[in-house]
Amino acid sequence: MKHEKKNIKNTEVELTITVEPKEYEEDLKEAANRLSERAAVKGFRPGKAPYESIKQQLGEVKILEEALESIIQKTFFEIIKEEKLDTVGMPKITVEKMVPGNDIIYKAEIALLPKVKLVDLKKIKVENKKVEVTEEEMEKVLTDLKKMQMQEKIKEGESTKEDKVLIDMDMFIGGVAVEGGQAKNHHVYLNEEHYIPGLKDQLIGVKKDDTKEFSLRFPKNHYQKHLADKDVDFKIKVNEVFELILPELNDEFAKKLGQESAEKLKELLKDNMMKEAEMKENQRLEANILEQMIDKSEFGEIPQILIDSEKRKMFYELKHDLEHHGIEMEQYLKDIKKTEEQIFKDFEEQANKRVKAALISRQIAVDNNIKVEKEDLDKEMELIKKTYAHDEKVLENLKRPDVLESIIGTIQNRKVIEFLKTEIIK
Repeated sequence: MKHEKKNIKNTEVELTITVEPKEYEEDLKEAANRLSERAAVKGFRPGKAPYESIKQQLGEVKILEEALESIIQKTFFEIIKEEKLDTVGMPKITVEKMVPGNDIIYKAEIALLPKVKLVDLKKIKVENKKVEVTEEEMEKVLTDLKKMQMQEKIKEGESTKEDKVLIDMDMFIGGVAVEGGQAKNHHVYLNEEHYIPGLKDQLIGVKKDDTKEFSLRFPKNHYQKHLADKDVDFKIKVNEVFELILPELNDEFAKKLGQESAEKLKELLKDNMMKEAEMKENQRLEANILEQMIDKSEFGEIPQILIDSEKRKMFYELKHDLEHHGIEMEQYLKDIKKTEEQIFKDFEEQANKRVKAALISRQIAVDNNIKVEKEDLDKEMELIKKTYAHDEKVLENLKRPDVLESIIGTIQNRKVIEFLKTEIIK
């Protein structure tokens, strides 16, 4: 295996790596086996077909494409070790040549570890706040639980702030119907905040078959950007008014939720709320410590490739979170009137902070001999395997060097945070 090293900047290096066919033969065989398990090869059971049969049916290019990731991972880490490069973050890979039976040539652009001068930990001041659950917080949770068993009864008279109304709604701006601003039999709970600020207040005191017209000013920061900071006209027809009847907090109510009594239910809720409050306080402390350390430590020039990598990670985190809530990235960008490029630009400052936090964590680990022991890794791997026992892709990825490095990094970061809390919080 040959390679060439080129210094792009003081902070970045470009490696051009050439892998000969004989050096990736085993990777091709492993890739072919994986393909044969997913795609049936005539005359053979899944995973039992010989290499030549798989190659004949699926083609050499398909096998090489399947093997490419493992070839790059293996050879890249070998060269990094050989060159004794102190790198940080993931490389930017560009495949230059990939033809079956020929050399594979790819470029890897990598960031070199910047120098970090840590602040004296004695200068970091963080106070531990007392964690408690107030009666008001407890009452809110109990009310939310009651709502799960709430009953509705049709009401003849006017609505109050404790009722629900069922309405037909039409929205207009300057006499033109708002796209998506029409709704039939729309439920509005008058004791809860509505996504349209001010709407619930307009519906207090109405009764069945009432009609009403009014205007509302949408806030500047409203998530529906086409409505933000605009006067919107409403036409409302009330189809029904419902009285909401909440159950009493008694032993019968508690048993429906799997608890012996109302008292036991309260104890369980308070315990869970305390744990959540403690977790939030813990997160606040950790964020405060890192924020101060970032502000007061000194950093050498940070490679842009490292910041760009973090921005990509943040983008995929955003995309995953949106998808989890049923929102497509394309629609989100349209709503906020921004492009992907603008989003990446917005991430610059936060990505810079996240990179600095990672550099601080790494430096503290080195300075204080904080290491990930074999038992730490084994325990984490076992937990991942149990959590994703039925996800073959996740289990397969655990064999990849970069995934393993990421898991080790996560464990080390946790150890560093615990070390900092012990040293700083009194």
